[in-house]
Amino acid sequence: MAVQKLGRGFVDRLARLIDFRVDERTRALADRVNNLEHATADHRRRLDNAERNLEEARGDLRWARAELDRLIPHVAAQEGRLETLRESMSLVPKADAPQIAEARTLIEEIQRQHAQIRVRLAGISRYEDRLRRLEDRVEEPVAQ
Repeated sequence: MAVQKLGRGFVDRLARLIDFRVDERTRALADRVNNLEHATADHRRRLDNAERNLEEARGDLRWARAELDRLIPHVAAQEGRLETLRESMSLVPKADAPQIAEARTLIEEIQRQHAQIRVRLAGISRYEDRLRRLEDRVEEPVAQ
């Protein structure tokens, strides 16, 4: 019995020594496996988030596509109307020489009046600028 106890003690001690050596050599691998498990969990979480965002984008794209399909006929109809309007505007109405001369005179008068208005607006702008500068000068001594 004593021999068996001694043998069992020796076997236990040898087993602990082997376990220690194996643990010592596999500890780095265990740490690496642990880090990879955490990284894998993080990647899974990020992948789930990306898939959820992708599905939201797909939903938005489906909605935009439906709206586009709904609007295309309306835009085509508007383009048709615009083209009809362009054609009707491009037709030159028939007029005789006195009417054309009168129209040109009217256009020249309008252009002359526009030029006068531009000159007046420029004068008003200069006047307002002068007023602003004077107001700035008046306010400077008060601020100091």
